Amino acid sequence: MGFPSKPSPLLLLLLFLFLILSAKFAQPATDYSALVYKGCAKQSFQDPSGIYSQAISALFGSLVQQSTKTKFFKTTTGTGQTTITGLFQCRGDLRVGDCYNCVSKLPVLTDKLCGNTIAARVQLQGCYILYEVAGFAQISGMEMLFKTCGASNAAGSGFEERRDTALSNLVNGVVSGHGFYTSSYESVYILGQCEGDVGDSDCGECVKSAVQRAQVECGNSISGQIYLHKCFISYSYYPNGIPRRSSSSSSSSSSSSSSGTGQNTGKTVAIIVGGAAGVGFLVICLLFARGLMKKHDGMCVCTILECRR
Repeated sequence: MGFPSKPSPLLLLLLFLFLILSAKFAQPATDYSALVYKGCAKQSFQDPSGIYSQAISALFGSLVQQSTKTKFFKTTTGTGQTTITGLFQCRGDLRVGDCYNCVSKLPVLTDKLCGNTIAARVQLQGCYILYEVAGFAQISGMEMLFKTCGASNAAGSGFEERRDTALSNLVNGVVSGHGFYTSSYESVYILGQCEGDVGDSDCGECVKSAVQRAQVECGNSISGQIYLHKCFISYSYYPNGIPRRSSSSSSSSSSSSSSGTGQNTGKTVAIIVGGAAGVGFLVICLLFARGLMKKHDGMCVCTILECRR
């Protein structure tokens, strides 16, 4: 018994279900290019000869180029009073390709948001860029640059204990993870990262300071993000469980492997269901093609018979 000449309604229904499930499980990845905050110096540089603009352009070009190879890079360009120091850093769980896509958006965005300021920092969800002209006043690595707390408060008891335990794990995790850590504890998802040139001990102290600020500043909020000069942390509480969503990659640190379980499972399901949808679509195409071929062959036979007659 051969294939039917055209697909049955059941096969079409299966294909439709495959596509629906694929769309459900293969959720879009986090928008790493979404703006979190900008920090622009109040003072602008006078640049009648264009020296500063050229130096910053060269700096940005170097940073973007390096983002195709690494997730953190710091460099200096120019000489004397026109010396400019800059760096970029991507989240530790981004692939290098995603890192480049994130960083490559920052030069134009920084110019648009800050213009010709002597220092600027623009933070996206997945990366940030920073530059400072020689002589710019330095600030403490513990200086808070930005915070955001969720509008909703956690209902019921036990939230603070869960959050505080998760954040305590985060402090230890960034040290053992050499500057990056992500995990979860009883429905509290945590992430922390230090600037790439910060040592493990200093990183732990910076994240500890950020944790303390989160506890004070955000209170019972179900989520919070604290950005200090040399590190940042975030936490999110999901009382119904952490949503499984596709991840751009697994964590770069072995200590964060436990956090990737839910994300990697969601990614695996998305791949399986997406693959099944692809197979289903291919089967339908083959059935259509077979039906057309059979129809075409029948027409040719009839024509030949008529000619013979």
